[in-house]
Amino acid sequence: MSRSKWLVISLIMDAILVNVGIILAFLLRFGGELPPFNFRAYTNLAIFITIIQIGTLHVYDLYNVEKVQGGWDILYAVFKAVSLSMLLTVVLTFFYRFFSFPRTVLLLSWVLVIALISGWRVLAMKVINIHWPIQRVLIVGTGETGQKILRELKARSKWGYRVVGLIDRNLAKVGRQFQGVSVVGTIRDIVPMVNKYRVDQVIVTSPIRQRELIEDLARSKETHVRVEVVPELYEIFVGKVDHTLVSDIPLMKLTKEPVPAWISLAKRATDIILAFILLILAAPLMVLVALLVKLTSPGPIFYVQERVGEDEELFKVYKFRTMIQEAEEESGPILAAERDSRITPVGRYLRRFRIDELPQLFDILKGDMSFVGPRPERPHFVKEFKKKIPGYTERFKVKPGVTGLAQISGSYATTPENKLRYDLIYIYHQSLFLDIKILLHTIKVVLTGRGAR
Repeated sequence: MSRSKWLVISLIMDAILVNVGIILAFLLRFGGELPPFNFRAYTNLAIFITIIQIGTLHVYDLYNVEKVQGGWDILYAVFKAVSLSMLLTVVLTFFYRFFSFPRTVLLLSWVLVIALISGWRVLAMKVINIHWPIQRVLIVGTGETGQKILRELKARSKWGYRVVGLIDRNLAKVGRQFQGVSVVGTIRDIVPMVNKYRVDQVIVTSPIRQRELIEDLARSKETHVRVEVVPELYEIFVGKVDHTLVSDIPLMKLTKEPVPAWISLAKRATDIILAFILLILAAPLMVLVALLVKLTSPGPIFYVQERVGEDEELFKVYKFRTMIQEAEEESGPILAAERDSRITPVGRYLRRFRIDELPQLFDILKGDMSFVGPRPERPHFVKEFKKKIPGYTERFKVKPGVTGLAQISGSYATTPENKLRYDLIYIYHQSLFLDIKILLHTIKVVLTGRGAR
């Protein structure tokens, strides 16, 4: 059985058994009958109770089978999840028909739901064979910690883990085997080995310079490799550690996994709705700006330029023209500078208040851009920056945006290196709340003209 099928079956079975447990509790409490008045209090809340229970099971990793490896693990996790769920249910019933939902039913259902959910899961674990997707792992370090992680991952082979090789600092160890797994290279061979073995995860156990490792991986095409390290004490002291466990060894995640699909879907829906509304509201202003651009400077109203978007796909971006016609005819492609002589008097105000960006609402509707994300750059500069700036390709993991963290924090003349820092902060910490925060700050920038000089 595939992992996705197992997840669907788990959700359905848990949802059914939660309600079966509560109904059985009613039957036990009322001598085999379902009293209409009291039972109606349950049926009116059944959907909410089910959602609460599924949520608490998720909180305690009951839908992540590789974290629950035995019968006692399952029983303990279910006990905690159901206990929390029942506590939340008591709170829910307190505000809705407090006296009509018997407390004894809740107590009985607590016992029954624990028994039913843990019982079916223990049975399923023994009967159902789940086929997990292969996770190819490269371990950096052959010391005691590296060998312990290797031993643990080999024991977890049923969850899809495959250790494809080891990396060591010492060239003399290349070719040696530890627990049947070969040392395939040294530190400088990490990127070639990631490419060769199609590695999904790199676990760093030796105290190599993590910065260099991340930069090497960022330069490669393997931008989706998950990198985790065994943290040193100072790394734990200086901040929050987003960690997982292998046996009793903590691993700190250095690369982030892609944003969940529901967030991307919600963001796209928000982009379409907001862009459509803003186009209607901004139409009079856009007409006025178009007239000002046309009357004050020879040349076209709009500036159309090829930019690099998500996954390095090319698209056309639209802006109100803010520079003189053929501004780069003699110089070739150059970045805008502070007090740039090519900017027209009207263009200077359009840039200051970001009004020149309004035509990009059409890019958003087309799906080439989002409201929030890294600003798209021209192919000429992308090619140049990819050579000079480690990790620059990370920007293309998400859709480019009309505004972003770099735009509200810096200016038009902020260096590419600093812009990348802001972009990476956004990419690795993006959320709907962060998008809202950036949009609110953008409104402030637009109204004050801060940062665009």
